[in-house]
Amino acid sequence: MKASSVRLACVLALPFLAACSTLDSINPFASKPLGPKVAELKPFVASAEARVLWREGIGKPGDYVLSPAVVDDSVYVVDRDGVLTRFDGGRKVWRVKVGQTVSGGVGADSRTVVVGTPKGEVLAFSAADGSPLWSARATSEVLAPPVIGDDVVVVRSGDNRLAAFELADGKRRWTFQRPSPALAIRVAAAPLIADRYVFAGFPGGKLVAVSLANGAPVWEGTVAVPKGVTELDRVADITSTPAIDGQEICAAAYQGRVACFDLGNGSLIWAREMSSSAGLAIDSRYVYVSDDKGAVHALDRNSGASIWKQDRLAQRRLTAPLVRRGLVAVADLQGVVHFLKRDDGAFAARLTTDGNPVVAPLKASAEGVVVQTQGGAIYAIEAQ
Repeated sequence: MKASSVRLACVLALPFLAACSTLDSINPFASKPLGPKVAELKPFVASAEARVLWREGIGKPGDYVLSPAVVDDSVYVVDRDGVLTRFDGGRKVWRVKVGQTVSGGVGADSRTVVVGTPKGEVLAFSAADGSPLWSARATSEVLAPPVIGDDVVVVRSGDNRLAAFELADGKRRWTFQRPSPALAIRVAAAPLIADRYVFAGFPGGKLVAVSLANGAPVWEGTVAVPKGVTELDRVADITSTPAIDGQEICAAAYQGRVACFDLGNGSLIWAREMSSSAGLAIDSRYVYVSDDKGAVHALDRNSGASIWKQDRLAQRRLTAPLVRRGLVAVADLQGVVHFLKRDDGAFAARLTTDGNPVVAPLKASAEGVVVQTQGGAIYAIEAQ
């Protein structure tokens, strides 16, 4: 097989094959990346304390990115075999078997819990006791966690379509699709609901705002412009969930840029070159980005100018940052959770989980940070 054919097959593989060296920089499951050496963790003087509040064993996610959902004091998790569990403060409230493989992580609110399957099924359960409520069907496999609004569930399917279903009974409300390039990365990132809109990143570096009421496109912003000669070089996809604060929404693209837009009309506020497949976070002062080389950046929210860069986690396949209590948390391919100071990026605390990669996004809870590992464990961690 020609090298170009191998590279093409690697991009299309699900999720990303570790054997595909040309795409190893975005393979979330590779424990030993090819190329530059993984940075060794050096001792530091801790300025915060990180501790495990509770830990529970769950089934493994396999080759899927199965994100947990946090609602108030409840944490909902699912494994590849379809075991769906609710924990309240580390106490198991209920556990049910979905009855089939699950490929899309958990979406939840105070009443409903939703997961997706490789066959495109969308399955809803009662948050109170785990009893089944309804099922619906997306247009293809569901790799991303469904997202719940006031009366609607929005699902992103593997063919890069968005579908909205009525929360009460699963009836389809609308479907949205935009043209995609011939070559695209398969994405496990959830869309985002804010106000009257659904926001999602698409192949080709496009961030799209869609009406929550009817699925009509409202605006489209360019995060990245595909460049290069080969199809692989021109992959510039948004593979993570956008981040919103106030009237500003930001997104990052693989082999592209980080860009922030006005929430209402999509006008570009600023953009800068930076490749990120993991994603970003935003607070009142900064935009935080985990880049594809393993560095964490803090960028000025108004201009995109660099504030600080923490580059001592090189090649450790970091998750997107999560900002909690003045600290910026990221986790890595060895199951280590790192806490950085928000103001200068210095290491503040560090905690090791079960030694397995963390590829699902970290989630904030009232207690602290919720971490799900590929080894089949869920942790609630506090750092302060």
